Amino acid sequence: DFELQDGMEVLAFGEISVYEPRGNYQLIVRAMVEDGLGRLQQEFERLKRQLAAEGLFDEEKKVEIPSFPSVIGMITSPTGAAVQDFIRILKRRAWRGRLIVFPTKVQGEGAAKEMIDALKLAESSLKKSTLLPVVELLVIGRGGGSLEDLWAFNEEALARAVADCAIPIISAVGHEIDFTLSDFAADVRAETPSAAAELISSEFLQIEERVEYASAELGQIVDDKIRELRDQCAIAEGRLALLSPKAKVEQGLLRLDDLTNRLNSFVREQLSAKRHALVEASSRIGYLSPEPEIKLLKNDYESKRARFERVMEILYQSKILRLNQAQARLEPLAPAAVLKRGFAMVRSSSGDLVERRSVARKKKALTLQFHDGKVEVDIRKD
Repeated sequence: DFELQDGMEVLAFGEISVYEPRGNYQLIVRAMVEDGLGRLQQEFERLKRQLAAEGLFDEEKKVEIPSFPSVIGMITSPTGAAVQDFIRILKRRAWRGRLIVFPTKVQGEGAAKEMIDALKLAESSLKKSTLLPVVELLVIGRGGGSLEDLWAFNEEALARAVADCAIPIISAVGHEIDFTLSDFAADVRAETPSAAAELISSEFLQIEERVEYASAELGQIVDDKIRELRDQCAIAEGRLALLSPKAKVEQGLLRLDDLTNRLNSFVREQLSAKRHALVEASSRIGYLSPEPEIKLLKNDYESKRARFERVMEILYQSKILRLNQAQARLEPLAPAAVLKRGFAMVRSSSGDLVERRSVARKKKALTLQFHDGKVEVDIRKD
């Protein structure tokens, strides 16, 4: 499953044969794997089993990361794309806080030691004697690469340093399919540095939206209360005007005029009484008008409709975001995407999927399904 090149270290499996007329020996190779990759994978599995048996990866030892860290430390290469993506996402999501980058190598000789030294430097911020601000959360990681590129994060010393660190750690190494010992030792694993930035800022973003929504609600409540108090003041002013001494004097004068008019003419007395009754009826009709209540109900309706529209918009955007995230996760896992990465499906002539070599040897013909078509293969017995 790889291309042979001069100078490559490989492990070859087969048998030796002799060409008798000349006495030449030859090696007939039946299978071959890259030696370096095989050793690293075996070493990774061995260290993983050893550290797991020691309890280094136990869930009880992991601590919860802070929801709103004000100071974050990132241990990574300062020139890599990982730190740029991390910063870009924090800025886009309007995260407020301080980011301290601890520059280190992330691959090659000495990379693990540099990252361990950076962990110790970050831990020193917890002491009062240091000038560093207290680091509340650490992110250690880099972008994707081969197993050899990521090997620094599989070194035993670094895994132990990550597990023993007094500061909560998020491990964000490689791509979603990459796993390192640092991922298992950290308190939380993020698929990528970008995913770590989204994880850190997610709760901050939710709280910010809730604060903005609460602020708008509070402003609306205050406005409604002010309008209510103004209406009550207007009603009180009307009542005070009716009960003032001036009104009493005016009523007395009207009564005096009425008595004077009764002396002159009974008809004029009756006319004045009817006119006075008409004035009082008009005043009562104005006081009992439903217009203020209608205005209050209309304002309440507009307020509730605006709140409903805002809530529906927030829910809509949230569902769209979750849909996009799910689609982005499902696309790499689709069968067509797997075939495009160099894989093929083997089927028998009846269309059954063949998963083992022993089953394939019993068939007369096989069909290989690639991403761009099928190939029919005849099976020849040894």
